[in-house]
Amino acid sequence: MTDNYNAYQATDGVSPDRWASALHLFDNGAGVPHEETTRERWERAQLLFEARDYIGAARLLGDVVEEVPEQTGPRLLLARSYYHSAQLGRAEEQLRQIIERDPVEHYAHLMLGRTLQRQGRQDEAQPWLRMAAAFSGEFPHSD
Repeated sequence: MTDNYNAYQATDGVSPDRWASALHLFDNGAGVPHEETTRERWERAQLLFEARDYIGAARLLGDVVEEVPEQTGPRLLLARSYYHSAQLGRAEEQLRQIIERDPVEHYAHLMLGRTLQRQGRQDEAQPWLRMAAAFSGEFPHSD
């Protein structure tokens, strides 16, 4: 008899949201509901994002960002979730908050530039894209 447990993929047919919640079935004993922590919501949101459920990830990340507004990681993933789910105004708002708090967060500059481009605001996007390129060491060649 072969062991097929290791061959089973967690995301093969089971949504990450269900998989993550199934991990906590027995945390607090029978009949006691589990109160999900901020960290668990963050981890579950990452699973949803990786599964391309950007709207589901954004719902969870909104709560996480409210609980830990000073953290860049959850806010950046929230902005990316908004971007990928075509909620570009919300993505822009989150990215501007990140840049206001951390002006050298190069990925936020790049994402803001791309978000503005996607909204058809090419002229507004260019300074952000140039700044992102400068942060990453990609300087334009002048001939």
